[in-house]
Amino acid sequence: MRGRRIVLRRVSSPTPEPQRFRDLSPQQKKSGIAAWLGWMFDGLDMHLYTLVALPFVAELLFVAPTAREASVKASLIQAAFLAGWAVGGAFFGRIGDRLGRSKALSLTILTYALFTGLSYFAQEWWHLLIFRFLAALGIGGEWAVGASLLSETWPKRWRPWLAAILQTGVNVGILFACLAGWLLKEEPYRVIFLVGILPAFLTLWIRRAVPETVEWTTAHASAPKGPGLSALFGPEIRRVTFIITAICALGLTAHWAMMFWHSAHLRGLAIGAGWDKAAVNALANKGLYLLILGSVAGNFIAGGLARLIGYRRAIATLMLIYGGLMMLTYGTVRDVGSMLIWLPFIGAAQGVFALFTMYLPPLFPTLLRTTGAGFCYNVGRLFAAAGTVVFGLFATVGSGADAIADHRLALLYAAFLFIPTVFIAWFWMPELPHHTDDPVTT
Repeated sequence: MRGRRIVLRRVSSPTPEPQRFRDLSPQQKKSGIAAWLGWMFDGLDMHLYTLVALPFVAELLFVAPTAREASVKASLIQAAFLAGWAVGGAFFGRIGDRLGRSKALSLTILTYALFTGLSYFAQEWWHLLIFRFLAALGIGGEWAVGASLLSETWPKRWRPWLAAILQTGVNVGILFACLAGWLLKEEPYRVIFLVGILPAFLTLWIRRAVPETVEWTTAHASAPKGPGLSALFGPEIRRVTFIITAICALGLTAHWAMMFWHSAHLRGLAIGAGWDKAAVNALANKGLYLLILGSVAGNFIAGGLARLIGYRRAIATLMLIYGGLMMLTYGTVRDVGSMLIWLPFIGAAQGVFALFTMYLPPLFPTLLRTTGAGFCYNVGRLFAAAGTVVFGLFATVGSGADAIADHRLALLYAAFLFIPTVFIAWFWMPELPHHTDDPVTT
């Protein structure tokens, strides 16, 4: 053995995933904060309009808030918003895959902050329609970019709880919108849109403090151009694309009918009872407040359920509960007090949409991740845009000058869309493991 040197080599083992928040790296923490704040301001800007939709549109049209024309135009504006959300999801999804998650996140937030603020200057109903469409481009893009940012930086075994926490950012933003509505209830309706400018300041911090993800950087270095949109319909993943798009289209159409028309229904009940303007506005805020408080709890219920029975069964089960609660709530005529009791329970069922945050991005390759998640989830909003208008028209009672919109019927009809959604989700939705990096199963 003399003259021979024995060299011991250190065998490196994979870095274990963090078990606690304090184990996360500074990059992971900054990415999480940026995504959560982006989603919070998402919720703020997207719901400022729903608080004042009917009265502000009626003001622009010089008609009463109960007039059918105000209801139709308000739903057209919301439809344009949802269509913009879909287009923005696809557009900024491509930007997120080509330029990186951090840069795209800043661009999306700046877009929706700018055009929400510009809604203050609307003088015609179609001005408001254009501004809401353009603001929605950023909101739709931020969803896919923020979700991909977290899925690539935070521990994979945390995904169900990350989904709940990220969706809670939207809920907190909506609560801030309610607070803004309450604080500004005596002000002209248009003033509330100035609140939407605040998110623009967040982009300054994101560009300085939030680095690009290692996973995207590595993938981009090996294939700078990446796959195109057509890759979503290639033989390897087109089945996933079609199934997820169908589920999102049906589920989001029913969901956004609920989110938009429930406030109009409450306003109609209060106006019919002779309430004054301030009381009606306060009621609309209270209804949304109760709905969102239930949704915050629902996010964590959904996360726990996904860990227990898997994403597929959890999504199908919560969709079934959501639709059933809407049918029970709007299947009969109720007064204001009775209606408010049901809203927190409906909100809890809305936690199902939190699961899509962490469920969708891993279904697609890295350089197709924000494109795939943005396309499937946000194309569903195109159907939701049409559904908002269609259900509003179907809910018309009477004819001619006596025609009014019965928003209770719009909400009841929308609930039936959850039936095919549950069927598709239960039998055909891919399952995504949340403890390991095993392949997606179908």
